Amino acid sequence: MSDLKKIVIDDIEVEVPGAMTLIQACEQVGIEVPRFCYHERLSIAGNCRMCLVEVVGGPPKPAASCAMQVKDLRPGPEGQPPVVKTNSPMVKKAREGVMEFILINHPLDCPICDQGGECDLQDQAMAYGMDFSRFREPKRAVEDLDLGPLVATQMTRCISCTRCVRFTSEVAGITQMGQTGRGEDAEIVSYLNETLDSNLQGNIIDLCPVGALTSKPYAFTARPWELSKTETIDVMDALGSNIRVDTKGREVMRILPRNHDGVNEEWISDKTRFVWDGLRRQRLDRPYVRKGGKLAPVEWPEALGAAAKAMQGAKKLAGLVGDLASTEAAFSLKSLIEGMGGAVECRTDGAKLPEGNRCAYVGTATIEDIDSAKMIQLIGTNPRDEAPVLNARIRKAWLNGATVGLVGEAVDLTYEYVHVGTDRAALEELAAKEIGPTKEVPSLVIVGQGALNEADGEAVLALAMQLAENSNSKFMVLNTAAGRVGAMDVGAVTEGGLQAATEGADVIVNMGADEIEIEAGPTVIYVGHHGDRGAHRADIILPVAAYTEESGLFVNTEGRPQLALRAAFPPGEAKEAWAVLRALSGELGAPLPWDSQAALRRAMITAVPHLGRIDEVPENDWRPLKPKKPGKADFRNVTRDFYLTNPIARASALMGQLSAQAKARKAGEIAAE
Repeated sequence: MSDLKKIVIDDIEVEVPGAMTLIQACEQVGIEVPRFCYHERLSIAGNCRMCLVEVVGGPPKPAASCAMQVKDLRPGPEGQPPVVKTNSPMVKKAREGVMEFILINHPLDCPICDQGGECDLQDQAMAYGMDFSRFREPKRAVEDLDLGPLVATQMTRCISCTRCVRFTSEVAGITQMGQTGRGEDAEIVSYLNETLDSNLQGNIIDLCPVGALTSKPYAFTARPWELSKTETIDVMDALGSNIRVDTKGREVMRILPRNHDGVNEEWISDKTRFVWDGLRRQRLDRPYVRKGGKLAPVEWPEALGAAAKAMQGAKKLAGLVGDLASTEAAFSLKSLIEGMGGAVECRTDGAKLPEGNRCAYVGTATIEDIDSAKMIQLIGTNPRDEAPVLNARIRKAWLNGATVGLVGEAVDLTYEYVHVGTDRAALEELAAKEIGPTKEVPSLVIVGQGALNEADGEAVLALAMQLAENSNSKFMVLNTAAGRVGAMDVGAVTEGGLQAATEGADVIVNMGADEIEIEAGPTVIYVGHHGDRGAHRADIILPVAAYTEESGLFVNTEGRPQLALRAAFPPGEAKEAWAVLRALSGELGAPLPWDSQAALRRAMITAVPHLGRIDEVPENDWRPLKPKKPGKADFRNVTRDFYLTNPIARASALMGQLSAQAKARKAGEIAAE
């Protein structure tokens, strides 16, 4: 590359692209430069001045390394590479001065601050600050903001780094926060005292380098050094965001994002972050059997015996795989039910995803392809509710010049889009256009579950694939259920879908499928973790672990297998799902051929080899479906209430509060007179 520039940082010579900032060049060399306002995923503000460095031969004052590019540096008098110093006496004095200014008005409430132990200001004051202060004036105080039930504010601690303002306006796409006033009167405010209307707002808690924005539900419950930290995978949507679950004893105390550039960058949705109180409420912690019309608690041997007796006497047996089931659980249920001549189905919402054709239920695109796309066509989806972090990525592409088109319900996606139409006819018209080769304009077609779960879903899917082929686009199916792709991969499907699997069945083993009503008649064995709809309909309940309580594989919407690890233990007598199914198979006299999760995983990977390639996206062969004539109806988005989409979220008091708040906000939208 010709635009590489040589530069000397603290006596280390390095070649970096000229467009890089000095702070990034220092990171390349492994030199840490302190910062408060700079964040690699937000625009550059340059307001904290903590990242000052000395440019030799430049102005006689330090320069902000976040706002100066390498190409702006002048070479030495004989053409030598420019020299930058990050630890000279000038820099040390400048940093101490900046730190002294930042701390003038900062309150001394570290012992009661929720950021204690994770505070950038504490760490940097220790490393780069002075050991005394020359200011004796009274500190100013600022009124706290009400940002809603998620983010607690102590605005007196704010150092005006503006990370929260930049995140909400650039990434989340809302315009409710900003800075008013100048000098000592400068304040971060929410305009008209509005609460934040975004399902990504929790990320500003992580971004805040001081204790000004903290987590309201987690406040004063634990200190970071008391927590056990487990890196795992989120199941609230099918994106498979990388998360860290922090536990204290047996309780999940909070959930934080982990960086993964290929999936969620470093953001997570509010449902992912705050759903943990739902893991404590309405839990199934012991087996139940219906006696005399009422569910009565029993011991495991009796429950397993009753389940085995019902299954052995069944003329037709069916198994349903729920949205939150791990791939191992789906594989175990399939092996058990099909071994007894029954049928298994994971497409419980009726989505017409074709069995065996991976490019038709996953696609050919990766999530990272959104970044470089210049044209994105959405079909029957509202990504803001179905996968908020993916929607932020589409917004980033839009900010970088991509055109977004939508066929479906007109909704607020936080960015502008071309609304092509609402019905099948609009999609037919679009798919019929011979756009021709557009390799120089990378484009993407994203089809949502709302387009696929009606009766003509297969015809719609064929049209979407035809559109992708005509426009030379990559293709992505945006799934909404975390366990769906994995269950499709292991073949937990029946020809003819849900109706064919359950019609005439006299025993149904329901593994966490809480989004459907099972009619009266068949005996229902519910294998799940919450007292939700499925448990109310059950005749036998076998309690199992939730996603934070067992390790398992989850395949995300782009087809990337990821490993979730156990962070806590299930409550009471609940067991891991695969172990319950293994015990049940033993009771039936036909034990499944594995006695450990490792053996089960080996058997599963032997059957489906790509599941063993953790964190890799396998390439799928392009096999478009035969075109069919779709119906005439409008597309309907599948997510009606973002906060209450699964049994864990419905058990969460906080999610219920957020859902009620969102409804009230919608009802209160009136025209300004």
